[in-house]
Amino acid sequence: MSTNFTILVAAGTGSRIGGNLPKQFLLLDSKPILMHTIEKFAHSSSKPQIILVLSESMLQYWKELCTEYNFEIQHYIAIGGNTRFQSVRNGLELIKKENLSLKDVKVAVHDGARPLISTVLIDELFNTCTVEKPAVIPAVQSTNSVRIGTPENSNAIDRQSVWLVQTPQLFMGNLLVEAYMQTEECYFTDDASVVEKLSNNLYLLPGDQQNLKITYEEDLAIAQLLFNKSKRSL
Repeated sequence: MSTNFTILVAAGTGSRIGGNLPKQFLLLDSKPILMHTIEKFAHSSSKPQIILVLSESMLQYWKELCTEYNFEIQHYIAIGGNTRFQSVRNGLELIKKENLSLKDVKVAVHDGARPLISTVLIDELFNTCTVEKPAVIPAVQSTNSVRIGTPENSNAIDRQSVWLVQTPQLFMGNLLVEAYMQTEECYFTDDASVVEKLSNNLYLLPGDQQNLKITYEEDLAIAQLLFNKSKRSL
């Protein structure tokens, strides 16, 4: 039994992209975004067991999509909560039911709407995450000038010290489970922020500029261009 797991968070409504369909179900290269994301983890050398977190209202729709697209990659379903924190915690409950030694388990948590993640980065993250580095976060340095403050009062800061955080974020299982036993806070915007409250032992690993999160309509167009480029290079 594999001790590598991936929790794919896909229970959001995707309201910022417009329309009634959550963004993770929109088509990229004639196939739902979420299927591309699952395929990347299934095709990685790390071969994690995949836990897909969906809102209860989308379970039947996802089942129909899998039938329509003959999608047969094995994955397990967890029901999403009202927040990302709750959704990840629900995914962790499935892992806990495996009765494995959590100190030997590695868990990746990834946004379902990041379909351009590379298998190279996935494997590098799993390989880097160890007892000595129990929390590994992919991030890229800002290429833009950065200011911090309010519209009326802001200050420039050194962009070399600014990191833009991505997913998947990798954790040793015992650390992540313990972190998610905490009370949810409003500033828990990703798993790193949850673990950081428990432990400051976070390691930043260079991410990938093409590891785009599809949030707005223009992101989908950019993702299609990048997808076309990757196919031409094969």
